[in-house]
Amino acid sequence: MADAKIIDGKAFAEGLRNKVAQEVARLKDAHEHVPGLAVVLIGEDPASQVYVRNKGKQTIDAGMNSFEHKLSDEITNDELLTLIHGLNKDDKVNGILVQLPLPDHIDEARVLAAIDPAKDVDGFHVINVGKLATGDSSAMVPCTPLGCLMMLKDTLGDLTGKTALVLGRSNIVGKPMAQLLLGEHCTVTIAHSRTKDLPDVCRNADILIAAVGRPHMVKGDWIKPGAVVVDVGINRIDAPEKGEGKTRLVGDVDFDAASQVASAITPVPGGVGPMTIACLLRNTLVATCLQNDLDIPEI
Repeated sequence: MADAKIIDGKAFAEGLRNKVAQEVARLKDAHEHVPGLAVVLIGEDPASQVYVRNKGKQTIDAGMNSFEHKLSDEITNDELLTLIHGLNKDDKVNGILVQLPLPDHIDEARVLAAIDPAKDVDGFHVINVGKLATGDSSAMVPCTPLGCLMMLKDTLGDLTGKTALVLGRSNIVGKPMAQLLLGEHCTVTIAHSRTKDLPDVCRNADILIAAVGRPHMVKGDWIKPGAVVVDVGINRIDAPEKGEGKTRLVGDVDFDAASQVASAITPVPGGVGPMTIACLLRNTLVATCLQNDLDIPEI
């Protein structure tokens, strides 16, 4: 088989952000509502700081209000919960995101549960998890799986009847990804590092979502010929070819080998990653519409 089509997440995300910006402008003109996204960052983790900075810039570029709360890693659970309760009550804030991971002394489950489900644009609150599982259209859907689904539908069109394998069972990607694929009438299997005969299980999939967090775990001969592969993994490995101490990003899939077998594949970087922030903006727009009893735009 010839080289797979590369699914350009960077270009897709740019298109999605443009659509969101158009709808934000329409919302402001027609209803005088400006969506507001509050992001809470605790501590000095460099990767999280870069991510939050990108979120803030893209939020403003989309015409939304951005509210950043950068806190010391010495903040207490009660102090953080007080901030969240205040954001819940703030009418200017339509979406709340607490940047993970949190310091060890912070109770992550308690913090996520404190966010108003209607403003939970990450889709991690148990109410939104339950809504997604039961097919409730008002669910806030986790951003990364939502971005994966958008790219799959753009690549394949109707997903009905496809055999889909989700490799990974996290609450952030694996489980919601499976729910979204079920909603598109796929036949879905969730596999993981302890699955028996994992390569054979993978070879049955028309759609393979890799979200296990192990660099190059999925080999080329694990891929069904003609399958579509979405690689959610972002792993940093040594890159001595770049010089001493240098690193590079790779996915959970052996891209070079898999691209010789698959019909389409997402690269790392430049695949799923850019879609996460774009879908966060989309979720903030949707949350604003739901909070104000307005029609949800089809984007």
